Amino acid sequence: MNIALFGTSADPPSIGHQQILQWLDNHYDRTIVWVSDNPFKTHKASLRDRIAMMELTIAAIQPPAQTITLHPEISNPRTINTVEQAKKIWQNANFTLVIGGDLVPQLPTWYRAQDLLNQVNLLVVPRQEVIIFDKDIDRLVNMGTKVAIAPESTSIPNVSSSDYRNNGNSSVIMPTVAAYIQRESLYAWQTSPAQ
Repeated sequence: MNIALFGTSADPPSIGHQQILQWLDNHYDRTIVWVSDNPFKTHKASLRDRIAMMELTIAAIQPPAQTITLHPEISNPRTINTVEQAKKIWQNANFTLVIGGDLVPQLPTWYRAQDLLNQVNLLVVPRQEVIIFDKDIDRLVNMGTKVAIAPESTSIPNVSSSDYRNNGNSSVIMPTVAAYIQRESLYAWQTSPAQ
């Protein structure tokens, strides 16, 4: 069984995340999703709220996703810990870790990167305006993993979770996620006095 591992710290998940999940749904036997805290950034919404928003993002995929499941029980700020947990649950699976092109140069510096790269293949999803350098891919391969680059048709739209968080640009998220955010008053722009 070929399993795509899609972790995110998205705050909130965007239409870009949804588009990637939709592509993975059509190309892997299963797609395992988790939301985690990123040890290198501060989150505006709680982990519980970000998990709820990811559930809404997955539920809005049309046609409905067949292979995507959210697994908060494997969430960990350190990807290697998540992968090791996944390997205990899906023991005979081949795992492919899905990352955005912007993470390629950072990945060798992650916690236990060598161990991580020995346990998974990588699928790099290009991001608009992010150049993926051959030297960075070669470094990952030399660390023990196989690297594939997703087709350009899967590239993340030029949207950012921060565009919604900071400005309320609802075009970058699903309407059900926007409704959840408004109901829960998750971001400062919603409660700031009018300028």
